Amino acid sequence: MGDYDVDGVVSTTIMIDFFNLINIEVNFIIPNRFKHGYGLSVKIVDMITSGLVITVDNGIGACEAVNLLNNKNIDVIITDHHTVSKNIPNAYAIINPKQEDCKFVVKNICGAQVAWYLCVALKQELQVDIDMASFFDLLCLAIIADIMPITDLNYLMVKYGLKKIKSSQRPAFKKLNEKMKKNIFISDDIAFFIAPLINSAGRIDDAKLALSFLLSKDEYEASHNLSVLEELNSYRKTIQESILQKAYIKTRKQDKAIVVWGEDWHEGVIGIVAAKLLHKYKKPAFVFSISNGIAKGSARANANINLYSIIKQTSKLLLGFGGHKNAAGLSLDEKNLEEFKVQINAQLEKETQLYIEPKVLGEIDVSCVDLEFIEIIQRFEPYGLDNIKPIFFIKKAKILKVELFGKDKNHLKLTLNSNGFIYEALKFYSTQNIDDHYIDLIVNVTKNEFMGKISIQFLIQDIL
Repeated sequence: MGDYDVDGVVSTTIMIDFFNLINIEVNFIIPNRFKHGYGLSVKIVDMITSGLVITVDNGIGACEAVNLLNNKNIDVIITDHHTVSKNIPNAYAIINPKQEDCKFVVKNICGAQVAWYLCVALKQELQVDIDMASFFDLLCLAIIADIMPITDLNYLMVKYGLKKIKSSQRPAFKKLNEKMKKNIFISDDIAFFIAPLINSAGRIDDAKLALSFLLSKDEYEASHNLSVLEELNSYRKTIQESILQKAYIKTRKQDKAIVVWGEDWHEGVIGIVAAKLLHKYKKPAFVFSISNGIAKGSARANANINLYSIIKQTSKLLLGFGGHKNAAGLSLDEKNLEEFKVQINAQLEKETQLYIEPKVLGEIDVSCVDLEFIEIIQRFEPYGLDNIKPIFFIKKAKILKVELFGKDKNHLKLTLNSNGFIYEALKFYSTQNIDDHYIDLIVNVTKNEFMGKISIQFLIQDIL
């Protein structure tokens, strides 16, 4: 039983693939976000009548559901990576590196990695001949999408996995290779293209559509499934932008945390909206969708604070919560939203650093940036959390032209002049109005591969 995000879908794919390879029949359940809610819930228990239940990327908080399954004489094995609370389910076995007595050295791994390690143990126990490295194309997708630290074990798995995607024999990845036309894959390709596509199914419709794509048996099936995901992702962007604009209006800049809500805001995109608010206002963000008097929310942070611990302090107001240090989900009665906002802001008054600014390497001479410079940066791929891609200052660039581009005119392109060198800088999903004659920027530089033509691209991270 999986989850509806990328990590959950990939975890489910790995388990289905592995058991198929050893000729053991398995059924799967991935909850629908809108019908069932998150994880192993009472609604899911009603769908299970017999067998052994293995959860992936969820279950560590499912005490009631596990008891109900036990009453049906159904054993439950939980594999999860989320924070462990005091009360843990009465399961047959629990595999979670965040348990206090777990001796696994690397604690910050994603749900797909935990599921993969279970399969590794089963392979050894059953003495079957399975190439476990063949799953690395899937694993790197989950590690990056779930924003795990790209260090140590995760760094190695992602580095190998990105190469594996390029040579993957899975029809889904063959179709992505054909679509993206990349000579090599980098972490940004996963974070900004592939992961949002996979995620769009669970956010907008049903995550089983993403699972069908990853499990496609041939390229015709993969092509059809990819088209469905592309349509859903396009629709997701439209909904997301609409809610984001409403959230901007509701934001109080003087607060320590952004806490906003709206009636029937689409539950599938409020997590992305929270991330956008975090980046714009440089403080933790909580976004809630209200339906029938219940507020379901997503929270994001980028600081030396622990979201899970902070939310836990408001538990008397909540119906439920769970998550990580930098990302969490929660729910409460609509009537408690104002008090929740007060309590969260009161807790954050004690904190001195609500946002960790990325470290800028220094000022860059844009005229000296060439493909060799970019290749040096790419040697240290993959980048991600705790291994941030290098960013640089561009100071006092003269603005020659400001324009919006893309189908929805929601991307910003600046034509700039730095000491006589004319170039373009892009900021995706930004319609920021710029009236200045000169501008200071923070950028990263990357290689743009389009229609077989390779060029240097300056991507704006912040306008100062």
